[in-house]
Amino acid sequence: MTTFRLREEPGRLTRRQFLRAAGACALGIASAGLLAGCSESGSQSGSSGGSKLATIQSRGTLKCGVKKDIPGYGYLDPATGTYQGMEIDLCYQVAAKVFGCSYDDAKANDLVAFTDVTPKTRGPLIDNDQLDLVCATYTITDERKKSWDFTNPYRSDYIGMLVKKGRFSSLEDLDGAYIGVSQGSSTMTNIQKMLQDQGADITPEYLQFPDYSTLKIALDSYNIDVFSVDRSILSGYKDDTNELLLPDIKFGQQDYGIATKKGCDFSQTCEEVVQECQARGWLDEEVSNWGLL
Repeated sequence: MTTFRLREEPGRLTRRQFLRAAGACALGIASAGLLAGCSESGSQSGSSGGSKLATIQSRGTLKCGVKKDIPGYGYLDPATGTYQGMEIDLCYQVAAKVFGCSYDDAKANDLVAFTDVTPKTRGPLIDNDQLDLVCATYTITDERKKSWDFTNPYRSDYIGMLVKKGRFSSLEDLDGAYIGVSQGSSTMTNIQKMLQDQGADITPEYLQFPDYSTLKIALDSYNIDVFSVDRSILSGYKDDTNELLLPDIKFGQQDYGIATKKGCDFSQTCEEVVQECQARGWLDEEVSNWGLL
């Protein structure tokens, strides 16, 4: 993304410098509840010593891990070189909270630095502080909560199975079929549980792929029979040649949360943003605006 900088005049702060300075100063009054974001006030305070929130405010940029290949959630537009989607917008809402500015100012002044993540990289990038948060269709599980903090869900979904039109009509047709899933995801486990719950005595094969674009290519080239991931993600890959297999069977509920470093003070800030945006209907508006299933 190309960043345009205002010409600096002696003794005068640019708008971005002012916002960053204001964010750092706001740390001293955070305990008084004067940090604002998502149109409501209140945030967690913290001292510079060991405070993740203070570190971010001092730095002046929020580092967010997002997806680049999920239209509607996190997508890197090759034409413009910019990220777009519901989760991208949510990251700007968190930045607004952290730096005490509006959503529009957070976006206009590039207060968020985006990094695309995969299921394999998202956790380690949080652990080594290369990222402040991950907002990337990251499903909340009890096992993952042992390693990272998660907000309450900002979006819930179910797993779907995308197949070529007319190729399969029942679960029994999947016996011996190749099901493609994303590396590091819980999709395979959820499919196995669903088959057991449905009483389907079949044994498909599972192949793991590094990203969704590669899964779609594998489906189109018949290297896999099923492209399986969350339904809202599949909506960005549906076309005239494919369809959801047995869409009435809902299984594997996926609750997405913002992930942060375990035990850090910044986790509460993210939770406040999700709660505030949910309360005023902003999250529902985003689902509609981005055409999510």
